[in-house]
Amino acid sequence: MKKTATRLADGRELIYYDAHDDTVRDAVDPRPLDPIATSSEIRHDRLLGDRVAVASHRQGRTYHPPADECPLCPSREGRNSEIPAADYDVVVFENRFPSLAGDSGRCEVVCFTSDHDASFADLTPEQAALVLEAWTDRTAELAGLPSVEQVFCFENRGKEIGVTLGHPHGQIYGYPFVTPRTQLMLRSLAEHRERTGRNLFDDVVADEVADGRRIVLEGEHWIAFVPYAAHWPYEVHLYPKRRVPDLRDLDEGARTEFPQMYLELLQRFDRIFDGRGGGKEGAGEPPTPYIAAWHQAPFSVADRGEFALHLELFTIRRTSGKLKFLAGSESGMNVFINDVPPEAAAERLREVASE
Repeated sequence: MKKTATRLADGRELIYYDAHDDTVRDAVDPRPLDPIATSSEIRHDRLLGDRVAVASHRQGRTYHPPADECPLCPSREGRNSEIPAADYDVVVFENRFPSLAGDSGRCEVVCFTSDHDASFADLTPEQAALVLEAWTDRTAELAGLPSVEQVFCFENRGKEIGVTLGHPHGQIYGYPFVTPRTQLMLRSLAEHRERTGRNLFDDVVADEVADGRRIVLEGEHWIAFVPYAAHWPYEVHLYPKRRVPDLRDLDEGARTEFPQMYLELLQRFDRIFDGRGGGKEGAGEPPTPYIAAWHQAPFSVADRGEFALHLELFTIRRTSGKLKFLAGSESGMNVFINDVPPEAAAERLREVASE
């Protein structure tokens, strides 16, 4: 991998990640951009103990532009985008409309490919491996910022999720605090250690292996399963078999196997509802909307090694043409009601294995 860092016209950082060491990245951003002005503010909810990012400047962000005006495509034919180069492998840049900025953290955009009509599931294993390298590198870089306590790499896919740009991309948030969901995991982790003397993540994976009914996919270095208490209709958790706190600690075997495992899971998600799949728009049911979320250990917590890096992949579609909405119980009281038994979801995901 070759990494080339540069700056956009308004001073934001942009980084190219290339598969070939001889690639030259010297294109400049000719756009007459004003310096970014953000109003991001972190507010503390005294009743719940969590935090809310207030970012009014995001009201002006780009919203569903036509394909020929996509800001994440390469700059070509006289049209300048967020990426000055005429082509690219993987690109990461600072978000022009960040939810978190300055002392309140950092937000980055990750473009998985220059192909506007593709999806992550369409990538080759080599391309997916390069994205993994970019996620890992950004985790390492953001870990060095005093304003960042936890790094969250994720992808939102589909208009149903709320995606406003159709180009295949994800995001990286550098939070200045430990997120509420991670706080709950850390609390359960500590309680389990005190009660049993064992690691909770290890026991969860071992219990799923022993049961077997919810295992979706297993390799030499990774295992994927629908969790026993899945919140979402189709939800898969992907764990490296060797527990590590974050992406930086994956060994070579896990890095090599990850692309095949992850691409297979994404392709199965696209086949859940119509049996044909295909990441691109076209035949049958539209591509499955999903969220893919990497959970990594915060940087300043004690015993970081107790935390287990894992990826959670889930869709809000519960059946063909129908979505799972977060209504009264979920939104009002945070009590999820799942219409699809986890065992049935796992069976379906095994059925749609690629040939």
